[in-house]
Amino acid sequence: MKATLSLAPAFLICGLALLPAGQTRAGTVSDEADGVRVTTSRLNVKFAADRPALLFLAVDSIGGGRVQHDVLSAEDSPGPAYAAARTETPDGASIAYARKGAPPDWTLEASGGVIRANSQWSSASAPGPLAVTFDTHRCYSTLLGLFDDAGNIRLPAVLHLPGFGSMGLGVTGAERSLGYTSGPGWVKVTFPAADAAHPRVAYTWTVATFCPDVPGVAGDARYDGFRRNWLNIFQLNPGRRLLSNNTNSDCCGFCYYEYADIALKTPPLAGNLHALDMVRQSLDLILSGTKTYGMPGYGDFPVDASDTEPSLLIAAYDYAEGRGDAAWLRERYPALRAMAEKMLATDTDGDGLIKYVASGNSGTWNEGQPRVRPSNWWDTIGFGHEDAYANALAYRALRGMSQLARDGGHAEDAPRYAAAAAKLAAAYFPAFYDPATGILAGWRSADGERHDYYFTFVNGIAVLYGLVPADRAAGIMDRLWDKMGQVGYTNFRMGLPGNLVPVARKDYAHKNPRYGGGLREDNEDGFQIYENGGATACFSFFTIAAYDRVGEHERAQQILLPILAAFDNREFEGTGANHLTNDWRKWDGTAEGYEGFLVDNYYTLLAAAR
Repeated sequence: MKATLSLAPAFLICGLALLPAGQTRAGTVSDEADGVRVTTSRLNVKFAADRPALLFLAVDSIGGGRVQHDVLSAEDSPGPAYAAARTETPDGASIAYARKGAPPDWTLEASGGVIRANSQWSSASAPGPLAVTFDTHRCYSTLLGLFDDAGNIRLPAVLHLPGFGSMGLGVTGAERSLGYTSGPGWVKVTFPAADAAHPRVAYTWTVATFCPDVPGVAGDARYDGFRRNWLNIFQLNPGRRLLSNNTNSDCCGFCYYEYADIALKTPPLAGNLHALDMVRQSLDLILSGTKTYGMPGYGDFPVDASDTEPSLLIAAYDYAEGRGDAAWLRERYPALRAMAEKMLATDTDGDGLIKYVASGNSGTWNEGQPRVRPSNWWDTIGFGHEDAYANALAYRALRGMSQLARDGGHAEDAPRYAAAAAKLAAAYFPAFYDPATGILAGWRSADGERHDYYFTFVNGIAVLYGLVPADRAAGIMDRLWDKMGQVGYTNFRMGLPGNLVPVARKDYAHKNPRYGGGLREDNEDGFQIYENGGATACFSFFTIAAYDRVGEHERAQQILLPILAAFDNREFEGTGANHLTNDWRKWDGTAEGYEGFLVDNYYTLLAAAR
């Protein structure tokens, strides 16, 4: 569905346009001691009685009436008092805030699923901005859009409230960018007021649901967590101006394919703004030299992690193909080609598999935090040398590079990348298949040993990407299923463990009990802690999608549907009783994470959109 560029956009609900303003559901209006509250099935907002401010905001983007949870922080320093004139409208209420002898600086109005914030300038009154601060302990709110040169977010944009839904933000009367800042526990969005050049500026906040239109899902309550949370994977860090783990956390280059894969299936957000445009803006910074975690100069990586270059190349492919941006591809192709060549150059023995500088040999990891990080996203486990997960990504990246070469006007490069992908595919299964277990190992170290700890995501991605012979794929997924039963992992509501048996201490890179590095040699005392078999939705997508690929749809649903229910209940956010966070948990539910909100969990939503 194409949308036209507009500063007052029509927002989308699962691919369908919302009702225009004025055709919203009626709400209830109640006067309270400190303000006026408007409540509908999609919105609960309280406007202050004496100044232009929001005192309460709750949203349910699918109109289910779950509007009891306030996402705002208390004001640090309330502004000066105003004379306020309250008016009840057929669908809600409005309050006009004026200083003595002047027309209203701001008029705030709510009805149905829409908030309107109208600012008026006059010679008698120069209004100040309207600032709204969100408490990330209550909800990891984020502003989604494109940064301008000053680091503000241009309108139209989207305010996303994980667990609850989204609000499309538009403006009429002037082109405007919103102030966007964050710090520990808070995110602030600032709406500039009208000025002499633009004496009337009107902002609209429209409750909206952004998700793919999946046949058979509409009206199915089991997919409410899919509808409310599709955008959860996108968190813009205003300090870094990059898509990141969350608004106050690291940006990881090896996560970018996850963002791009979700963005590729996301309907247009507003006007000509697409989720892929945020991917492109972040890629532009990275391709121009901005460092991310997983690159030398950022964290303990002497070279790029083995999954960094594949991830960025896949993201570039998704953007170029999804947006059809031929000009961008022509401009960026040299940098993408250099990245692909750098990746291929790691194959020092010519067997077709990319390699990492750390040997991955058992017993080579130092005590404490590793001085050199392992080769991929799972950076506490001793992945090294030939990494099965990173090589699967590299295979997909090389196939994409072959197409990008053709589309970018460099058809002469296409056969090289296609041949490299084919060579990698031919080498993959013999390198990583472990005859002792009948599944794929996580890595093959420089000494030739395979390191197999029943990695769910490794086997899932290999089956999904077609790197396992067709006659072996179902058997591998059967063995994983049987192993989950043997070890007693049944609570799919918490996602999946990355590994089903403990990673031995000799193969565990981060030898700190807090992060799964126990004191026993078998590492049983570190098992289920963080990446050492902790439960998470991160990378669960691959296992779910692999079961679908081999025809085991019931198993796929057995894993997916409980995760969606947990997403809808916000069970991967916030902290446990031990003050650790719920992005990772022991199998009994004990929190073992530290991010508070980790976007990789929500890549699992891609399984609901396939």
